[in-house]
Order: sequence, then C-alpha cells, then structure tokens
Amino acid sequence: MKLRSKRGWILAAGAVILALFVIRPGAGRLKTRIENSVGTALQRRVEISYVHIHLLPTPGFDLDGFVVHDDPAFGAEPVLRAQEVTALLRLSSLVRGRMEISRLSLTEPSLNLVRRDDGRWNIENFLERTAQIAVAPTGKASSEPRPAFPYIEADRGRINFKFGAEKKPYAITDAKYAFWQDSENTWGMRLRGQPVRSDLNLSDTGQIKVSGSWQRSARLYDTPIQFAAEWDGGQLGQLSKFVSGADRGWRGTVNTSVEFTGTPANLLVRGDGLLQDFHRYDIASSNALDLKTHCEAHYGVEDRSLRQIFCLSPVGDGSVSVTGDAANQPGAPRYNLHISANRIPLQSVAAMVRRAKKDLPNDLQTDGRLEGMFDARSGEGGQNAVLEGDGRVTDLLLHSESEKADFAVDAVPFSLAAGTHANKKSRSRSEAVADQPNEAHLSVAPFPLKLARSGQATVQGWMARSGYSVAIKGDGDVRRILQLARVAGLPAIHPTVTGSAKLDLQIAGQWTGFAAPAITGTAELHTVEAEIRGLNRPLEISTARIALNDSETRVDGILALAAGTRWSGSLAVPRRCSAPCPAKFNLHADEISTDRLNDWLNPNPPERPWYRFSSNAPARSSSFLAEVKAAGTLVADRVVVRSIPAEHASAKVELEQGHLRVSDMRADVFDGKHRGDWRIDFTAKPPVYLGAGTLDSAALSQLADAMHQNWVAGTASAKYQIEMAGLSAEEMLDSAKADLHFTMRDGSFPRVLVSSSPLHVRRFTGTLTLRKGDLELQQATLESPTATYAVTGKVSDSRKLDLKLVPEGSAGLTVTGTLAEPRVTAIRRAETQAALKP
Repeated sequence: MKLRSKRGWILAAGAVILALFVIRPGAGRLKTRIENSVGTALQRRVEISYVHIHLLPTPGFDLDGFVVHDDPAFGAEPVLRAQEVTALLRLSSLVRGRMEISRLSLTEPSLNLVRRDDGRWNIENFLERTAQIAVAPTGKASSEPRPAFPYIEADRGRINFKFGAEKKPYAITDAKYAFWQDSENTWGMRLRGQPVRSDLNLSDTGQIKVSGSWQRSARLYDTPIQFAAEWDGGQLGQLSKFVSGADRGWRGTVNTSVEFTGTPANLLVRGDGLLQDFHRYDIASSNALDLKTHCEAHYGVEDRSLRQIFCLSPVGDGSVSVTGDAANQPGAPRYNLHISANRIPLQSVAAMVRRAKKDLPNDLQTDGRLEGMFDARSGEGGQNAVLEGDGRVTDLLLHSESEKADFAVDAVPFSLAAGTHANKKSRSRSEAVADQPNEAHLSVAPFPLKLARSGQATVQGWMARSGYSVAIKGDGDVRRILQLARVAGLPAIHPTVTGSAKLDLQIAGQWTGFAAPAITGTAELHTVEAEIRGLNRPLEISTARIALNDSETRVDGILALAAGTRWSGSLAVPRRCSAPCPAKFNLHADEISTDRLNDWLNPNPPERPWYRFSSNAPARSSSFLAEVKAAGTLVADRVVVRSIPAEHASAKVELEQGHLRVSDMRADVFDGKHRGDWRIDFTAKPPVYLGAGTLDSAALSQLADAMHQNWVAGTASAKYQIEMAGLSAEEMLDSAKADLHFTMRDGSFPRVLVSSSPLHVRRFTGTLTLRKGDLELQQATLESPTATYAVTGKVSDSRKLDLKLVPEGSAGLTVTGTLAEPRVTAIRRAETQAALKP
C-alpha cells in the first residue's frame, strides 16, 4: 500500500508539472496591467490581443498580437509588431505584490525606424524619454524597490526604414537584436542581420553587426555613446545593386568596420574598409587585388557636419589622402576637401586597371610615378563647385613582350576642372564625350607620344564620372599605331604591316555597362604594305583616307595593288553591328586575271585550299575571307579568264562567310555582249560553282585567236548553264556539267574542207552538252550554201574530233583529227542512212 501510495503521489506530481507546462489559462484581467507595465518601460502605448499565463519553467505570459504604437508625430503605423511574444516575470517583484516584466522575447517581430522631414528619428524620442525615467538596471539587485528595465530580445526579426510616410525598400532581415539597461546610467544593445531590398532579389549582401552602449543625459545630443558596426562578407556586385538598384558589374568581397565614440554633438568616427579580390565580372586574374582605406572624422548630428576628415589609402609604396570638412545641411551640401596623391607607383595603378579593362596584354608592364594635389570646395550657396589642383605622371613606360611594344613618355600633366556648362542635350553622343564635359573632370594636358621615326603625335583628354575622351593627332607608323591600340586594350588587327598614317582620332566612351569605346575621326594612310592571313602576297595601299563616325567606317580615295591589279574606289562598313559587319564597296580594277588572282589567294597546295572554311581548320590557318560579309559593285577595264579576255566588265558582288554571288555580270567578250549570274559555295568540299548566262553576237574569229588556232570564223550567240566543283582547273573540268544552246551565223570552219573548199556556214544551231570533259552535239543543224547537215558527235577534252555531218539525200561526212588538223572523210550511202536512223 505504501508503494502504491508513493507511486500515486509521483504520478500526480508529474501530471501537475506537465499541466503547468502545457496548460495556458487565459489572463484577460491582467492584460491591462501588462500593457501598462511594458508601455512604461518602452515609453509607448502598447496593445495586446490576448494573454496566456505559463508557470514553468519561469512564470510569465505568452502575448498574442503584440503591438507598440509610434509617436503620432512620426506616423500612424506601429513602431513594433509581433504576433508572438513571451514576457517573463521578475519573481522578486511578485513577493512585493507588484508585477514587473524581466524579459520580453519577440519572435519574428517587425520594427519600423522612421525619419521625419526635419531629420529626427522616432528612436530619438524613445532614447530621450528613457534617459529621464528613473528605472533600475535590467540586472538589478533583488532589494532594489524601483522597477527594472526589461531585457528585450528579438529573433528572426525584420527592421524596416521609412522616410516620412514612404516606406523604403531597404530592410534588415533575419535580425537578431537585444536591448537592455546595463547599469544605472548606461544602456546597451546588439544587432545582427542581413541587409536586403524588398524590390530586388539579392542573395549575398553580407551581414551587419552592431553593438554599443550609451549613457543617460538630460539632452540627447550630449549623450555619451560608444558603438561598433561591421558589414562583412558582402559581394560588391550585390552591394552595388543594393545601393543603386542595378549590378554595376564589379566583383569582390567588401568588409567594413566603423567605431563611434563621444556624443552626438561631437562623435569621433573611425572606419576601415577592405575590398578583396577586386575585378570586373568578366575578367579573371590569378593574383587577387585588395584595396584598403582608413578614415577618421568628427561628426556633429545637429548640423550634420564632418570635421577634421582624414582618409588614407595605401597604393603600393605610395598613398592617396583626403583631408577637410563637409556638411550636409538643408539646401545644398557644403564641403572643403584636399586630396593628395603621394608617389603612387604606376605598376599599382596598372594592376587595378587590368582588373577593370578587358583585352589588355597579360604581360603589360608599367613604370613611373603619379603625384598630385587637388582642392574641391562648394561655391556660394552650395552651388558651382570650385575645383582646383594639378598633378603629373613622370617617367611613364609601357612595355609588352607579347606585342613587342615599348612606349615612353617623360611627363603627362593633368588638372582638376569644373564643367563647361554647355548644353549637352543639343549635341550628338560623340560630340558630347569629345568636348569638355558639363561636370567635374580630370583634364589631361597635351603631351607628345613618339609613334613615328620622323614626326610625332599629340595626346590629350579627360575623365569624368560619366565617361572619358582621348584625342590623338599627328603622324605615326601604322605598326606602332596598331601596337598602341592593342596595349590600350582596343580592338586591332594583327598583320605584319609597314607604312605611315596621319591621325586625327577621338577615343571616347562611358563607364556604364562597360561599353566599348567609340573611335571617331580620320586617318590618312600612305605607302602601307600589309601581310594578311590567307593571302599569298602582301596588300599594297598607296593612299587611302579612313573616316570613322558614329554609324560607319568609310574608306575613300583607295589606291591599292593586289593580285597584280591596280584597284581604286571606296569601302564602307557599319559600326555597332553583330559580327561580321556587312561591308559596302565600290571598286574599280584595271585588269583582273584569274591566274594571278588564284596565285594571290592560293598559298597552300590543292589539298589545303586557301579559304579554309571548314570548322576543324586551325584558327591561325583560316583566311580572313572566311569571315567577310560584303556587297557592292565591281568594275574592271579588262578581265582575263585563263586565255579568254573580257572588256568593260561590271558586276554586283555579294560575299557572306564563304558564299559568293556575282549577279548582273556584264562584259564585252569577243566583241559580243555577255550577261550572267554565278554562285560559288566555298564552304563545300570541294567548292561548288553554279553559273548561267547569255552571250550575244560574239566574233568567233577572236575565240580562235585566243586559242591560237584559226579554226572558226563568224558570229555566235549562246545561252549556257553550268555546274562544277573542284580546287584545280582539271578537277573542275572533270566534274563540269554544262548545257550550251548556240546559234552561229555567216561563218566558216577554214580547216574543214568540203570539195577542197572551207566549210561555210549560213546558220548553225544546236546544243552542246559537257560531261566529264567531253563536248557532245545534240539536235544540231548546220546550213551551208550547198547543203543542210544534221550534225552529231563529240569533241574530247584533248580537242580530238569525232563528228558526222549528214545531209539530206546524199552521202555524209566524218570529221576526225583535232581542231588544228581536222580530217574530212566521205561516208557511203548505207552508212549515211544508218546515221540518219533514230
């Protein structure tokens, strides 16, 4: 019985304890007292929807719908809202018959920090009131009769920011913070959370940590405070998006720390910033670049002023420092700053530029020093900033072993200037960046740059927050000019080139979006010789004038020698287009020879074609013609196709990545008129040729002269279609398939003797078909003064004849031998009849 009784007591006690943990009886009558107790501590009106009592593990209340109202001067929205709050009671107060809250634990609260138009925050009013109320510290002794300030903590909270009635998208989420009274006159707090923007999807903004304390004072601005804040691990791209709303394209890890000591009227602010592995989003580097800075200043909250500013940023064994004062007063900000650049090594500057500018040579080395002193101060009324100061780069040297380039300049002077206040809206984009900008900018004075053996170029420019502009004017060797472009990270071709140029160029652009610079101006080329990939001999340019504007690159006054032909004319290529940009040309040639052209274009053996269009061809072996997209008009005084000449030729030509189309091809051929269209597909293996055209009233005697054999005379007209493929003339002839419908009039075949006289022709019509190098006559009829013949037979590729001429009602003829020495033989009647049978 005793054992059972003991077990019963244990079970009953356990049930009671469990009930104390689980059962949460309502406490509606205590709700008002709790609201008053918490409201007294927070100095705000507090509302609670429902109160539950819990006794274990510590007596207290579970509060639902916990709301702390804000001062009406800052808005109607509550300053704090939490759906679940746990309030723990101070046991010593229960002994005295009072109810004191020792700890408030808020789960997922929402806190609103509001800034009025006059610059005051709602938190300031709270701090002033708590300083005036005599409450005991949070960890007071049990004998202390005064109510103690509760320990207030929050978990997984959100802190919102409002300016007036507008709630900003900036917030701190996953916030864990606490607030307490540390001693008789000192309060403490700590905060940890992640900054976010509600209107953007940000994932890696780092973490904010704040801790500190402040003391009681009759006046808030005289309150001694000591705070430390850190913002660690934020990625630069995400932070730029957090601040400006857009990812500016920079990468790196940002770590900052700031300390505040003193009073709001005179705060000593110390800060350190570290940017690790700084680089542009599309530039990778094996050597990480870290940027550091340290700043100190005295800040006054009342007048929003920074005094005794001192910032120091080490750059190699040099530094950049900023000293002065600034104030963000109502109206316009006022400032007076002095910036000093002290013996900055250009190698350190180049290390940062290499991570900000693409396409710079990997082995680019720089030497020299940069120094400067600048002053920036606000003008009267805070308007029209006054900018003064100058600096100098000395002993500048740029070297790149891969580009085999060296550039040296004794001194590059520069100065700080205000804007020109010109009306930029009335100017084009190129003019806006070429002229002096309507904003503060760094102006680089003209300095000489050696780009030629005789003569030199002058360089000057400016840099501002919005963009930059560089002007180059003078003489230079083309090779040195291209080297300079590649060293500066500008797109430039890589041929072996000699010659000279007279420059008047503007290189300008904007920082936003890392847009490629716009190059405008003119360049006059003289005696240029360039070896171009895929061509057997250099391209020689006697003169040419290049004009670059916003929309196109235009080359006029071309006088050049290529493939043994003298060329003249013009060329235009649009800019800011998807590669390859379509070129427009209008060219004139004195004489185009297919043999010389083939020799110019075909440096490789036949099994390694010159055009190298196949995707598996090595990039270094591919011809630039494989990438060309061009269209225009070509005129030639004379064209020689093997041994066949054509005079006064013209055509419309289109070339697009290995596909060539020659349309409306006109020429005088053997005193006749030719017109045709051709297509060539160089991407096929082997290339395929398709052609069709007509030839009217050609003199056949000139054809015989071109073949050096007097075998035909008269005039002829023809209509042809041809298809062939191959790399050499033999391959093309073997694969050729052609149909030629011809009509010959008033002619003769001097070496074809009929009855000891040459065969005369009044009219000869038919179709010639070409297959595997052999010509076959089909449906051919020859009318002579004495007879009309049906003509059949073949002409082989070795010019051997096997023809039959069969007249109506009489014996026929066979023609054998060659064009140079034909043999005519009569055939018997039976053979003639056999030949006439279908």
